[in-house]
Amino acid sequence: MRRTRSSEKSGFPGGRRFATALVVSTLAGTGLAACGGDAEDTPQAKAAKQTAEAEQAADKPEITWGTCPEPAEGTSRNPRLTCGTLKVPLYYRDPGGKKIEVAVSRLATAKPGKKRGVLLLNPGGPAVGGLDMPATMAATLPKSVLDSYDLIGFDPRGVEHSTPQSCGLKDPSVFGLFPYPAADGSITKNVAFAKTNAEKCADTVGDTLQYFTTANTARDMDRIRQALGERKISYWGQSYGTYLGTVYRALFQDRTDRMILEGNIDATNAWADEVADRWGKGMADRFPDAAAVAAAQDGTLGLGDSVKQVTQSYLALADRLDRKPVPVPGMRLSLDGPLLRNITYGMLLHNDTLPPLVGFWKAAADLADGSATDADNEVLQQILADSPPPPGVPADNQATMFLALVCGDAEWPHDTDGYATRSAADRKAWPLTAGMPGNIWACAYWKKPAEQPVTVTGEGPRNTLILQNRRDNATPWEGGTGLHKALGDSSAFVGVDNGGHYVYNEGSACADKATVDFLTTGHLPGKNVYCTDVQRKR
Repeated sequence: MRRTRSSEKSGFPGGRRFATALVVSTLAGTGLAACGGDAEDTPQAKAAKQTAEAEQAADKPEITWGTCPEPAEGTSRNPRLTCGTLKVPLYYRDPGGKKIEVAVSRLATAKPGKKRGVLLLNPGGPAVGGLDMPATMAATLPKSVLDSYDLIGFDPRGVEHSTPQSCGLKDPSVFGLFPYPAADGSITKNVAFAKTNAEKCADTVGDTLQYFTTANTARDMDRIRQALGERKISYWGQSYGTYLGTVYRALFQDRTDRMILEGNIDATNAWADEVADRWGKGMADRFPDAAAVAAAQDGTLGLGDSVKQVTQSYLALADRLDRKPVPVPGMRLSLDGPLLRNITYGMLLHNDTLPPLVGFWKAAADLADGSATDADNEVLQQILADSPPPPGVPADNQATMFLALVCGDAEWPHDTDGYATRSAADRKAWPLTAGMPGNIWACAYWKKPAEQPVTVTGEGPRNTLILQNRRDNATPWEGGTGLHKALGDSSAFVGVDNGGHYVYNEGSACADKATVDFLTTGHLPGKNVYCTDVQRKR
């Protein structure tokens, strides 16, 4: 899996962890109401008509299974995984028009006589490829689940091998898009940067990019269902994948079987305000877990012997690097405040990366002091190492599609002064995120979305399991509870007293049992469950 500079090897270990999916997944919801138009003009009302037209305008979608695309350098791919492509409409209101390709993968695990169907998987992002997700999930699932489902992955439209898009952005990393204010809180440079990126995408890709949205990706998922010959599909979405799954469920209720949503976005909002309202609190809830690890090693790290002292040391270091970035020996980059914060954010997503994270803080502090040792430099180079994208995929593909989705799913405010006011308030309330979540993004200058956000309600069968950690800095607790409230009786909620972005296979037998039971029997808890049995993984 491709890693960005801020998602280094120790920050994003192997297994079912998808590096950049995590950085972005924190963005969730907007303050814009997820509804609009007359009843007959809603996305749900149009979905069936558009799908029917697409099916009439084309032959039944087909996938010819064969070898998978070459993975990124330094990574491997499960030899049992097969791949193929599926043609889908670029614009579902014109099903006979231009087509794009969506890459799909399959790990055939179901046993004859035991097969229930397929389990479609998405790792989040936005804009992370999912071809390898069946293999990584298979390593964590019990035989009872594998016997029941073939595991299906896909690269969402515009991502990696699915007609990849590129704005030709100067900085190809998603983290490079995150708008941290200047050391004095000014957002002047952020305004110029946001406008430049929006204009670059408009000039390079043009109107085509407005059709690479979550709603159209959900419609692609239903084309995958048709190509697989399934009446219904089950689904497991992580992070941004929870929003995608919720949108699919809203558009295609009668085609949704069993759905698991892990690390959740409150889909009743779609993108702008949720970032400002929840990200700062999410970091504040999670950061003490890492600070406690550092405090326990004060004799070695020298960052403080309490959570409060470590937090003060970290904030002072970030401020210092904001004002005076430091070149990293042996690398063509400097360590500044935004980079320190982004790496911290990424490594807080996993409990097993907290020890290397606090080691990184020490190395960064030594570098800023001019006293970095060879061991410090080794840590810095490992953490900051970059990795190439898969062959044939533009370097800025994820950054491009990140913008396409978060800017194209719902309209953002356009008032520059409003962003300055909100960023200043956020900076004061949540020092760890330094005003970034409330700041201006390229979306403020984006073309108006092609359609209204999909309305999410509690209608439909009771077929959705929501898994949520209490201290998730990427998609905070409130996102999970908000989604459960929106879905009402059609969903069941399992909360876990744990930190990090993932719930299943992270030390809670209570949560794991609820997940496996649901997939194998269809049984959902009758009331909310709160798991307190987390054991540290060995």
